[in-house]
Amino acid sequence: MSETGIPGPGSGARAAAIETLFREGRTFPPPPEFAARANVNDPAIYEQAAADPEGYWAGEAARLDWYRPWDTVLDWQPPFATWFDGGQLNVSVNCLDRHLGAGGGEKIAYYWEGEPGDRKVITYRDLHDEVNRAANALKELGVRRGDRVAIYMPMIPELPVAMLA
Repeated sequence: MSETGIPGPGSGARAAAIETLFREGRTFPPPPEFAARANVNDPAIYEQAAADPEGYWAGEAARLDWYRPWDTVLDWQPPFATWFDGGQLNVSVNCLDRHLGAGGGEKIAYYWEGEPGDRKVITYRDLHDEVNRAANALKELGVRRGDRVAIYMPMIPELPVAMLA
């Protein structure tokens, strides 16, 4: 055993000690109305997806807001697959703007929980405002459409803001 009390490398006891750190018994059930919409109980949907995958995914993708529709649903050249080739959409528009446009600004976008007692509830309107502030800050720094930005961040409430900005 090491000075820390953790068994040394190569020991089965060390692996067992590490495995215990991965066990999590808590559950966080979604709101019932969300679960009702999320669970697919209709076998016809699975049958459709299996019989006509491109048609199925084209139908699902049509539920998103596209700036430019795709030319091809799937270009499958094993081992490579290109989905919705030629299409253009904005993730931020689909994650935020569409909820605001539908009157969902006060709906909860996400719950964030950090250290014990450190919690935040973020509405779509709050998230939209923060994303716009961050996007404008990036513009002021010279970031333009098509640029790639890497930001290393911990799992904090501002992480989705940075991703969507």
